[in-house]
Amino acid sequence: MFKCIPKGMVSILAALFISAQLSLTNPVRQDAVTALAQHVVIIGVDGMKGEAALNAQTPYMHGLMSKGAYTLHARAVIPLVSKPNWASMIMGAPPEQHGVTSNEWLPNKFDITPVCTDSAGIFPTIFGVLREQRPKAVIGIFTDWDGFTTLVEPKSPDLMEVTNEDQAKTTEQALTFIREHKPTLTFIHYDSVDEAGHTYGWDTPQYYAAVTQIDQYLGEILKTLDETGLLGQTIILVTADHGGLGLKHGENLMPDIEIPWIISGPGIRRGIEIASPVNTYDTAPTVAYVLGLSQPSCWLGKAMLPCFESH
Repeated sequence: MFKCIPKGMVSILAALFISAQLSLTNPVRQDAVTALAQHVVIIGVDGMKGEAALNAQTPYMHGLMSKGAYTLHARAVIPLVSKPNWASMIMGAPPEQHGVTSNEWLPNKFDITPVCTDSAGIFPTIFGVLREQRPKAVIGIFTDWDGFTTLVEPKSPDLMEVTNEDQAKTTEQALTFIREHKPTLTFIHYDSVDEAGHTYGWDTPQYYAAVTQIDQYLGEILKTLDETGLLGQTIILVTADHGGLGLKHGENLMPDIEIPWIISGPGIRRGIEIASPVNTYDTAPTVAYVLGLSQPSCWLGKAMLPCFESH
């Protein structure tokens, strides 16, 4: 036997239904927290497998590990190619949620519809979330691979520079931006390690030489942060999209899926190897936590709270 629902209750139920539907398709923010640092610098190294930080000459990465928290066994996502993994890193969710499933993905060319979109029409990235919640934040992206730029909301960065596989120029552009603008969030993407893997093979001397070169650029970044007085206010995160084996990646193998994840800076526990699982899509939620941002409910990643002194 059916019972009649009062007219006013029907309106309330209808509103609740609409709200529930919106929560499935649009970013819904969780409660924000106080910012733990004023600046974040992310160094993303394409193709750097987890153990490369140990096997190459990487004094600056080792320095961050000794002063911060790290794991060399963080997990990339499947498929183990670049775009789905860079997307997962900055979008806080795996491919089945954001829909970036191949290197051929474009905002207007995809097979899987994202579960939610932002005002730019794509799954929300850490850049878009920061721009939305802190409109005056300064954001810079520097990359030597133009494929990365298609993953970002066009109006979210103040500056997005792309070089033609020129890591030295990419570094200098980033350093100039840091000196002149003291940015809130800087993302620096390097492609040369992946290129060395495809050309000479992962685990070859040439591959590890490429990792060492990136470590030297990391040293220049740390020096600039120190000279500008920003180092003590900056969280630095070094990570990668995937590893590799032989001359390729993309197989469902441990050398492909394990990547480094190194975080250091104010409020980060010192010299600990992270025991809990870390996924690449935990990166964006961790950065949001550091900057005091509310993360969209369609992000499935989690802030890596065990890394912080307050937890």
